[in-house]
Amino acid sequence: MSDAGRDDDETVPDADELLDRAGFDPETSVLTRRQAEVLALREQGVRQATIADYLGTSRANVSSIESSARDNVEKARETVTFVDTLTAPVRVEVPVGSDLYDVPKQVYDACDDAGVKVDHTAPDLMKIVSDAAGDAVEGREVKEQLFVGVTSNGRVRVRRHANRV
Repeated sequence: MSDAGRDDDETVPDADELLDRAGFDPETSVLTRRQAEVLALREQGVRQATIADYLGTSRANVSSIESSARDNVEKARETVTFVDTLTAPVRVEVPVGSDLYDVPKQVYDACDDAGVKVDHTAPDLMKIVSDAAGDAVEGREVKEQLFVGVTSNGRVRVRRHANRV
């Protein structure tokens, strides 16, 4: 988020109110209260320098807090994806060298065997896999082993092999 767009004499929204409205609970969150405050204010478009003044700290410290918070959020998302994949009733391993166009049939067959419904067309499923795999898929070729899980409610989760370089 850019620091442009706010005046230096802007009124800073009440961080406690923002956190309360969003249902922040420090006991169950992977974020510290300070990280949550910074993210909430940044999402409101408040500049880092303004937040630093509001919190009585430096802009560099706010930047560091924001970066750590965003890293924690990404780790939490990755953890949920991992657990969803691990516990999914459908798990398909896609080996290196596979053709992306073959993946939907593998997933559909595994879902049929497990009695799980997946509400994605083959092109949609290929896009989900390709987008989640990032550079592990080049064109139609799978360059790194992938794991595709489908949860009991049909949610598709894709993970790259953990030993990527």
